[in-house]
Amino acid sequence: MVKENYQAQMGGKRFAKAMAKNAPISTKFSVELCHLIRGWPVSKAEALLNRIINMEACLPLRIYHKEVGHRKGKGLMAGRYPVFLAKTWLSLIENVKNNAEEKGLDADALVIRHCHAAYGFRRKSMQTKGKIGGKVRRRKSTHIEIIVQEIPGITTKKVKQ
Repeated sequence: MVKENYQAQMGGKRFAKAMAKNAPISTKFSVELCHLIRGWPVSKAEALLNRIINMEACLPLRIYHKEVGHRKGKGLMAGRYPVFLAKTWLSLIENVKNNAEEKGLDADALVIRHCHAAYGFRRKSMQTKGKIGGKVRRRKSTHIEIIVQEIPGITTKKVKQ
């Protein structure tokens, strides 16, 4: 089933939305990222995702952290470096910034008000195993959505790249 509606109903002149349906990324890591970046300025979230892609910072895991090793960092216990997830979220953030500019909003004054990740369609394929039987391989996908709001008086500090 394809996702059509947003989880949050925020509308108005100062909001912009973007959604990616059936993105081939981990749902659990997307949920962790949503909990982390909700309420952040868009520039700060972009800087974090770029640092994850460059393997300079990790995604801290607070919910799905079983059997995950410790990582370096202040106040950080478990973490991973989901590069493909970071690239997908970065493209979604670029999409929502373009949508905001199309509406006439200032791209430097955007704050993430809502982000959500949910299970998408599970694709199945068979792996052959000899003459008899086979093994079912499941590929995961995730629906991700983001809603940003323009706050005119916000000052975004220079974020470390």
